[in-house]
Amino acid sequence: MRTANIGVLKNRLSAYLKFVRNGEEVIVCDRNVPIARILPLEPPDDYNAEEARLIAAGILNPPKDPRPMDWDAFWALPRPNVSDEAVKEAIDWAKGDR
Repeated sequence: MRTANIGVLKNRLSAYLKFVRNGEEVIVCDRNVPIARILPLEPPDDYNAEEARLIAAGILNPPKDPRPMDWDAFWALPRPNVSDEAVKEAIDWAKGDR
């Protein structure tokens, strides 16, 4: 748990919000007297612990559309026409210098 006086919090708000995104709690003080608490939002219950941590850290974005994926419609989409050379080049690029 971190504490911050109002002036410090105003000047370094982004840094303190990063702590909150990572699951920490920030106590806001007015002249060293606690007046408020900033807590991370609780993710919905349908995410596992790792997904919840990534959402809180801002690394993972939850889906905006709650409907399940329609795989039949997805696979019915036309496939792009890509040459074998372009595929090999993309694979080499993805591998990098490993």
